[in-house]
Amino acid sequence: MSFRRSSEQQPQPRRPIRRTQTAGNVLMEPMLDSEVVPSSLVEIAPILRVANEVEPSNARVAYLCRFYAFEKAHNLDPTSSGRGVRQFKTALLQRLERENVTTLEGRQKSDAREMQDFYRHYYKKYIQALQNAAVADRAQLTKAYQTAAVLFEVLKAVNQTEAVDVADEILGLHTEVREKTEIYVPYNILPLDQESSNQAIMRYPEIQASVIALRNTRGLPWPKGHKKRVDEDILDWLQAMFGFQKDNVANQREHLILLLANVHIRQFPKPDQQPKLDDSAVTEVMRKLFKNYKRWCKYLGRKSSLWLPTIQQEVQQRKLLYMGLYLLIWGEAANLRFMPECLCYIYHHMAFELYGMLAGNISPTTGENIKPAYGGEDEAFLKKVVTPIYNTIAREAKRSQEGKAKHSHWRNYDDLNEYFWSVDCFRLGWPMRADADFFCLPPDQLHVDKNEDVKPQTGDRWIGKINFVEMRTFWHIFRSFDRIWSFYILCLQAMIIIAWNGSGQLSSVFQGDVLQKVLSIFITAAILKLAQAILDIIFSWKARHSMSMHVKLRYILKAVSAAGWVIVLPVTYAYSWKNPSGVAQTIKNWFGKNSSSSPSVFILAIIIYLSPNMLSALLFLFPCIRRALERSNLKIVMLLMWWSQPRLYVGRGMHESTLSLFKYTVFWVLLLASKLAFSYYVEIKPLVDPTKSIMQVHVSKYQWHEFFPRAKDNIGVVIAMWAPIVIVYFMDTQIWYAIFSTLFGGIYGAFRRLGEIRELKMLRSRFQTLPGAFSARLVPKPKDSAPKKGLKAKLSRKFTEVLPDEKDTAKFAQLWNNIIRSFREEDLISNREKDLLLVPYWSDPDLDLIRWPPFLLASKIPIAVDMAKDCNRKDRELKKRVNADIYTSSAVRECYASCKNIIHVLVQGEREKVVIDEIFSRVDHHIQEDTLIRELDMSALPSLYDHFVKLIEYLKENKKEDKDDVVILLLDMLEIVTRDILDEPPSSLLDSSHGGGLYGTYEGMVPLDRTKQLFGALNFPVMPETDAWKEKIRRLHLLLTEKESAMGVPANLDARRRITFFANSLFMDMPAAPKVRNMLSFSVLTPYYMEDVLFSIDGIKKPNEDGVSILFYLQKIFPDEWTNFCERIGYESEEDLKGIEDLEEELRLWASYRGQTLTKTVRGMMYYRKALELQAFLDMANDEDLMKGYKAIESNTEEHARSLWAQCQAVADMKFTYVVSCQQYGKDKRSGDAHAKDILKLMIKYPSLRVAYIDEVELPSKDRSKRTVEKAYYSELVKAPLSNSPDPSEPFQKLDQVIYRIKLPGPALLGEGKPENQNHAIIFTRGEALQTIDMNQDNYMEEAFKMRNLLQEFLENDGVRCPTILGLREHIFTGSVSSLAWFMKNQETSFVTIGQRVLANPLRVRFHYGHPDVFDRLFHLTRGGVSKASKGINLSEDIFAGFNSTLREGSVTHHEYIQVGKGRDVGLNQISMFEAKIANGNGEQTMSRDIYRLGHRFDFFRMLSCYFTTVGFYFSTMLTVLTVYVFLYGRLYLVLSGLEKELSSQPAIRNNKPLQVALASQSVVQIGFLMALPMVMEIGLEKGFRNALIDFIVMQLQLAPVFFTFSLGTKTHYYGRTLLHGGAQYRSTGRGFVVFHAKFADNYRLYSRSHFVKGLELMLLLVVYQIFSGTYSGVVAYVLITLFNWFMVGTWLFAPFLFNPSGFEWQKIVDDWTDWNKWISNQGGIGVPPQKSWESWWEKEHEHLHHSGKYGIIMEILLALRFFIYQYGLVYHLNLTKHTQSFLVYGVSWLVIFFMLLLMKVVSMGRRKFSANLQLVFRLIKGFIFLSFVGLLVTLIAVAHMTVLDIIICILAFMPTGWGMLLIAQAIRPLVHRAGLWSSVRTLARGYEIIMGLLLFTPVAFLAWFPFVSEFQTRMLFNQAFSRGLQISRILGGQKQDRASNSKE
Repeated sequence: MSFRRSSEQQPQPRRPIRRTQTAGNVLMEPMLDSEVVPSSLVEIAPILRVANEVEPSNARVAYLCRFYAFEKAHNLDPTSSGRGVRQFKTALLQRLERENVTTLEGRQKSDAREMQDFYRHYYKKYIQALQNAAVADRAQLTKAYQTAAVLFEVLKAVNQTEAVDVADEILGLHTEVREKTEIYVPYNILPLDQESSNQAIMRYPEIQASVIALRNTRGLPWPKGHKKRVDEDILDWLQAMFGFQKDNVANQREHLILLLANVHIRQFPKPDQQPKLDDSAVTEVMRKLFKNYKRWCKYLGRKSSLWLPTIQQEVQQRKLLYMGLYLLIWGEAANLRFMPECLCYIYHHMAFELYGMLAGNISPTTGENIKPAYGGEDEAFLKKVVTPIYNTIAREAKRSQEGKAKHSHWRNYDDLNEYFWSVDCFRLGWPMRADADFFCLPPDQLHVDKNEDVKPQTGDRWIGKINFVEMRTFWHIFRSFDRIWSFYILCLQAMIIIAWNGSGQLSSVFQGDVLQKVLSIFITAAILKLAQAILDIIFSWKARHSMSMHVKLRYILKAVSAAGWVIVLPVTYAYSWKNPSGVAQTIKNWFGKNSSSSPSVFILAIIIYLSPNMLSALLFLFPCIRRALERSNLKIVMLLMWWSQPRLYVGRGMHESTLSLFKYTVFWVLLLASKLAFSYYVEIKPLVDPTKSIMQVHVSKYQWHEFFPRAKDNIGVVIAMWAPIVIVYFMDTQIWYAIFSTLFGGIYGAFRRLGEIRELKMLRSRFQTLPGAFSARLVPKPKDSAPKKGLKAKLSRKFTEVLPDEKDTAKFAQLWNNIIRSFREEDLISNREKDLLLVPYWSDPDLDLIRWPPFLLASKIPIAVDMAKDCNRKDRELKKRVNADIYTSSAVRECYASCKNIIHVLVQGEREKVVIDEIFSRVDHHIQEDTLIRELDMSALPSLYDHFVKLIEYLKENKKEDKDDVVILLLDMLEIVTRDILDEPPSSLLDSSHGGGLYGTYEGMVPLDRTKQLFGALNFPVMPETDAWKEKIRRLHLLLTEKESAMGVPANLDARRRITFFANSLFMDMPAAPKVRNMLSFSVLTPYYMEDVLFSIDGIKKPNEDGVSILFYLQKIFPDEWTNFCERIGYESEEDLKGIEDLEEELRLWASYRGQTLTKTVRGMMYYRKALELQAFLDMANDEDLMKGYKAIESNTEEHARSLWAQCQAVADMKFTYVVSCQQYGKDKRSGDAHAKDILKLMIKYPSLRVAYIDEVELPSKDRSKRTVEKAYYSELVKAPLSNSPDPSEPFQKLDQVIYRIKLPGPALLGEGKPENQNHAIIFTRGEALQTIDMNQDNYMEEAFKMRNLLQEFLENDGVRCPTILGLREHIFTGSVSSLAWFMKNQETSFVTIGQRVLANPLRVRFHYGHPDVFDRLFHLTRGGVSKASKGINLSEDIFAGFNSTLREGSVTHHEYIQVGKGRDVGLNQISMFEAKIANGNGEQTMSRDIYRLGHRFDFFRMLSCYFTTVGFYFSTMLTVLTVYVFLYGRLYLVLSGLEKELSSQPAIRNNKPLQVALASQSVVQIGFLMALPMVMEIGLEKGFRNALIDFIVMQLQLAPVFFTFSLGTKTHYYGRTLLHGGAQYRSTGRGFVVFHAKFADNYRLYSRSHFVKGLELMLLLVVYQIFSGTYSGVVAYVLITLFNWFMVGTWLFAPFLFNPSGFEWQKIVDDWTDWNKWISNQGGIGVPPQKSWESWWEKEHEHLHHSGKYGIIMEILLALRFFIYQYGLVYHLNLTKHTQSFLVYGVSWLVIFFMLLLMKVVSMGRRKFSANLQLVFRLIKGFIFLSFVGLLVTLIAVAHMTVLDIIICILAFMPTGWGMLLIAQAIRPLVHRAGLWSSVRTLARGYEIIMGLLLFTPVAFLAWFPFVSEFQTRMLFNQAFSRGLQISRILGGQKQDRASNSKE
């Protein structure tokens, strides 16, 4: 059905649909949803959408649309070369065959007529109807025009097929449709077409001003032949000249308009109706956008290209052109956005071209006006500028081998960006030279890419690494932080010298000889300087090609200078002694010993040596001078600074203010003083005398072959003693940091008023000040009433208890009630609790008093009634008691006033009114005179109270049939008042009864119609019954009937936490709130990959192997929330919801909101929008609207209310954007994946939500002879259309709409996934701030209200600069899931509160630790984005944003008055994988240029802060474990050599106090003290120290030390392995609920190398030490010194089983054993995953060794040598060999090992050769070997007196040796492979794995025999409710199984 066909080629339209149906076509139909289309056929998706849309009204038209789609699909991909195209076409054809039959039956017209009629019908019903509507719905019109355009396309094709002309009428309609379709396109925030000028957001003068300014194209030279449009602007001109993409232009147009409008509004808060964009607003945006560019130009000594014209009228246009050009470059730069200076380079040249064009410059070569080097045609910028640079990035990324290659072998984003930090970058030229060194590949890459279409450049050479080389080595720790290590080494040397010489007192340092010895530390300092200089040269060698000559010269001079001082200082030192000894004497001999001693020369040398340090110290005291020097570009200053550090673009001028410097200096001086004093007096000094005595003892008897029997001073023993203490000396600063940061953090937290309101009791007591605090904090105030700042203001700030302004009261009520409503929607509270917590929405003019929430007033009225009844007529006492509690007093007054008001509303009769008025006036008189109790009888008050409650209940129902009862009730009440309470009845009542005065003159019966009954004229039922009236009655009913105290409302712990934190935060320091229109605009960005969006109904109901479903689990974890949910939906259990679609959807949502799902995150972030709409209403509403309330405006249909509501939404749109970057959404949509459907549901639910994704589209080759497919990549932004259909009967098609579609140069993911995902979507964000949110986060309504306050922080100076990242605190919401989750929550909470509080202030080293931080968006988008993305090195991508911000003179702050929810991992395996990822990331950070630069550019104390709070923490953790190893191997040496036995009388061996202190320090870190200390402080601060103590004790009982000790192993293993070998990778943790049992094999795979192997090694060390030291050392001494080591062993071996759900259940153990056996015996191979085979896992586990460098392999071999010590030491302790220490014994032991290995090899070969054909022979051989072994053993026992202990010793000796050989074989695998021994190595390894598995499995299986162990474990792991529920479910599960087995029988 093509448009143009010759008549002879024209087929009958039904020809193709006569084919027979193919089987299975019904199964294919679900694929035919309009979205499930192959990517190469994406153009037909709109046609299929229209087909689905029109099908209900005309099936034949739908069929024709699909038929046309099929034809178009065939034209698009005739060879079906695209993926899935053939299947799609077949399925579509099958459907067409069926539909043709069904639609033909009822057809009465031709297809052409049918289409034309339907087109007319559609136009009238939709387009005309929408155009004629009172308020045109733009979204519906857009959709209608798009549908009409597609229908016309189909109509035209049908008419051509049937050779029928299209009617003129339809052609006329289509002309209009075509024009409108171009205008009505889906928009993001601003509808910029002419038709939409009436939209609320477009009516803002600031928006109009920005649009008009952009449309000023006067004087711009348009290209020839350009067709001008009406609304063209300067961005269209830039597109025409430079070749930008159309959608990029549209995207940046909106971006720029919103930026300008928002800045303009803030600078001119009062709206100006004259739409003129102010120059100052333009200048402000330009200043922020080009700050980095101008600095770059200045740094490189180039003039910027920002030339402004002299004519004032043209200046604004020129500025807008410059800004527009930058944003268009940035918007299309794709991966280049990670390279900000590369963008500066591109912009520099393009802006210069722009200036040339506008100035009319003439090209000297062509003689014509200058034109852009890359311009003109479509996508010119993408193809010619972005793509070449992108291809270079892509090729380098390919060389990284997914991050496995060495970092030094490929250039990452930083290397490529830093190329543009040198003037040499201009050699690249413009247009860029294709042969420039930037584009060149290394020689080894040239042959790799030969087959690629694009030939690599072979120009000058591969430029290599730039400025820095990342190498895998631990030396980075010393190189990056050399000042720390030098300081510690020199202090250690000085302390040992002082302790060793003289009295050991510190005062002895002033003695001549001691001081002279102490001064030798400067020689050590010079040696360390030389080491640093040599390391610099070695580490920078691979960057030498890109280094400038002055940098090379500096490195060489530094090394020469350091070497010179290493010579000068020792020589002058030697000559400072009269009679030197040792080395000093030797030096003196070399240089001539005749000269006399001259100490002054050495002192002079020291002074000269220290002169640069003295200058640095001076500059340290004046940070402002240092900042100015570093930023300066003066040649003389640059020369002076050149020696101290190489000149770099970043890292200059980072110094803080003098006050900040003073604060963190005091912190570190106190800390270092404490640490050094402790080290000296407790560890070093007490060890000196024992060391001296050991050095004097001569040992001649050894228990092994001693290689150095004549070694002096027992040096081996001294090293074994001192090594653990020295390691702890370097590590224990981390402990001191934990102590000091806890103290400082606690003090700072108290000053910030944290925890002032921490429980409901405190909230109730201070609630009366809450409205005042709310008014001060969250209500915008005039500028002159800004809050005072400073310490005095903090300590003395008070808030008024009663709001003076009625408007402020109304605002507080609106906000408070929205918070309470959100609690109810989240099912945190019940309906009753909601009613108790709400403040009246509507202000009641009749009640002149504050109406508090009923939860404060509950039970007050019944109590007051009882008090009044029992007061014995004592007015003063009652008044005192009532007024003692403000809430009792308030409740009494409100009830009385409400009663009065209600009676007046009810009573209509004039006579009754007189009576009522008299009664109330008498009561009022008594109240005024204080004689109420004395004059009135209150004993009848309870009876009156009961009657009044009944009256209120009648009023609640408000039914007509109750009127008579109400009359009687009123009469009863009147009687009680007049007869029992009042002292005498009212005079007016005497005439107002039935008969009497009124009609007593008549005798006999009075006719009924003339009888006047009292209260006959009654306004009941009350009409009109307004919402305000209902609320008043409901509230009064609560006050009267709520007899129980509401002290426990709300009952839900989370609701309590949130409400108290919110109340507390209002009393904390925060900036004043601006009006919403004046606040900073912001966006939220959430990267999402493949996590859960919404739990499926099957997923939450499906039970696991224990019979536990997620729903059951959640019901037990959140029982109150489940009850509230059931109450909300009106059902009692999930069984009632079956089959009800809407309610099942609610159930899915309820479960998803309690998991870590995207749905939960989106709901939380959309609270920002709700909050802004409400706050905008409170800002804009007049008094009348304010009193009616936001709720009324929201639901009102009046024009004024609708306009106000539209304005609220418009201002929210201007200020807030939420983009979720769903990377895979396009693929999921095309495959019909449930993720895509759930994401679409989210967009429909939240219309302002935007989804960005990367679309991968296949493009069939244009050459039809080739079946090749190219791929194109697009960055797309979509939204869901609004669902207000004009005709409710018409089905609304819920599909997304593409807003922007921007082509990318290639695949977006070249580096780490998450930052690349953020980067592609960041162009769709808006505003001046950007909050990065992970998809496991949550937000709360009450916190969203404080966002505008938080954003004001960007405008306030934080020391010497404004903040660029605002840190927020987080609440970890997964703590209730299990005990592990609780530990993790407490650990994480302490870090995100007290930890980050101290980092930000006083230490000034807070970085970015993950999301919810808020970025200064313009600062970061011009400096590389909000994360870094290089593969491997930027694994922890978040923190690099903080590093980058700090290095570029940004500032990171931390704010605790606002919080965001955060989910964490909840099972041990998940937590371990998370900690492994973080440890990997820290390993990579250690090697990174960012850490190196921070370590060198910070001052000394700030560097200390940086080190101990980043990589230093992980290095200290590793030292903690190393301490245990060094101690135990030292003991092994002492015990096996016999030295310990010989020296056992020495105090250093028998009772070594310093060593015990060192091991105690290690154990403090090991059991989690570093985590626990800040944790306890923070819990104490926020919840009270009693709660903190209880929590701490409960954590110990739930085995928290086991968890923390286990985590220690995880961190150490992965950090160390990453630094040695690499292998860092992102580890997906799943973030699910851990209600499943992990199999033994799973645990073994995960923890084998990180914990089990190390645990068994430590156990071996402890066993050997126990066996051989037991004879002469006591049990107590052994236990004391090894207790925590045994604890570590037990934890590392058995914690995974202890924390594994159902880990000790017998049936599970049996299944695990079967699974383990299967896994260990399975063969590996290609395609066999590690989960299925031990061999595959073993290969993968050691994969990191394949990519390790020579240094890593050498270190691996050296570390493996430790396992040979056992054999060497133990073979001399056998009965056979105890009398000889000959080296031959050791040699023979190796012969035994080789013989055993040979025997194993023989058996292995025999199995292969004989087991199949000669099985009997093989069995005989095995039997012979076994008998020979038994015979040999018997002989040894009988002849050589071998004992059982000897056998054990042999095993302990030879097993480690075999393991050591295995490790070495794995390290040198290529050599082993070539030798043909790899299969033997693998067999040996399998044997070891089986033994380890058995050692681990046996104790677990033994404990599983006892049922109580399993029950204890479940109670320890989970909360009590779930534990009980789990036991019940198991019982029920067992019963079901029994019944099932019986029925089978």
